[in-house]
Amino acid sequence: MKHISIREGHMQPEHMHENIEALLETLHLTEEPAINGEDRFSAPSQFMPHGRVYGGQVLAQSLIAATKTLNDDRPVHSLHGYFLRAGDITKPIDFSVDRIHDGRSFSTRRTQAYQDGVPIFSMIASFQTEDPGLDHQIDMPTTIPDPETLPTVGELLGPIDHPVAQYWANQRPFDLRHVESPIYMSVEGPHVAHQAVWMKALSPLPDDQNLHRAALAYASDYTILEPIFRRHGIPWVQPGRKTASLDHAMWFHRSGRVDEWMLYVQESPSAQGGRGLSFGRIYSREGILLASVAQEGMVRVPSIG
Repeated sequence: MKHISIREGHMQPEHMHENIEALLETLHLTEEPAINGEDRFSAPSQFMPHGRVYGGQVLAQSLIAATKTLNDDRPVHSLHGYFLRAGDITKPIDFSVDRIHDGRSFSTRRTQAYQDGVPIFSMIASFQTEDPGLDHQIDMPTTIPDPETLPTVGELLGPIDHPVAQYWANQRPFDLRHVESPIYMSVEGPHVAHQAVWMKALSPLPDDQNLHRAALAYASDYTILEPIFRRHGIPWVQPGRKTASLDHAMWFHRSGRVDEWMLYVQESPSAQGGRGLSFGRIYSREGILLASVAQEGMVRVPSIG
């Protein structure tokens, strides 16, 4: 996959353009010499205010590493990954890809991500040729306000003089707008185990469906655990809260563009034992179901356990 600059003629405010360029740089993997028959790649880590690698980043990079070992006529249709250790943003990440299987229609790849020779993430992904078949989907909710009517993260968190708030407000490459009030500082309204979030890349991405699917995987990790927090009235700023993604599964149903508005519908069926499970469905603005997501995370709050 080539590294392609943002298309000309679609300039956004400067920080938006820079955020997308930073994302593309992060998703541009460098090929390294193969070892023991496995394809090898390396990539930088993005800055994060807490110093740990963002899970969506290593997920997207691992997917791109696997995609680089296939022809373009076999896009990813599913992935299943485990977050093994926290990554360090000051160090690059190395990726190894095992070409497990290539059949007439399906291919399977296993990607391992390492820092200092120690695995931090492990993923198996499956790829398929574009084939005709049965077609149905769960419809998108119909009572959702348009994203333009909702406040941006910058409007909500920009005035707060804190490095995490400033990062969320100004440095992330995606525009996120909660349909319900967001839970950054407090949980308003009923404590329910579901929510919806509009999201899109801040400026246009190249016309590469492999890149759009990787960027969709990247963004899918932002808010997927929030229904667990919302159900228990826990905002992101809750003192002593500890959260970490444990595993992440994703099924890609149809092609779409992540630089256009998408609705991320999320719900949590269960939380127990210091863990919580969330499901998500990602729709295009036109109501096309693009992908389904599942993630379990560690969720610990001192007053709860």
